[in-house]
Amino acid sequence: MNDDGKSAGSSPGDRTAGVCSGAQGTGLSDQTQKRIGLHLRTMYDAIVQQPVPDRFRDLIDRLDDSDRPS
Repeated sequence: MNDDGKSAGSSPGDRTAGVCSGAQGTGLSDQTQKRIGLHLRTMYDAIVQQPVPDRFRDLIDRLDDSDRPS
């Protein structure tokens, strides 16, 4: 609790919410790390589902052709 009787880190605009201040002293709380991990996985899965753009395929094909011996 703060001097004014409110819990520290309880306001929605508090930028320190989710930061550990225990014995280890630094880093994010387990809950915050899990939430970030979930969002990153969701974003990654969405990106992986997208097709490779044609210009990238063309570039890969040209690079593969240049690697082959004549």
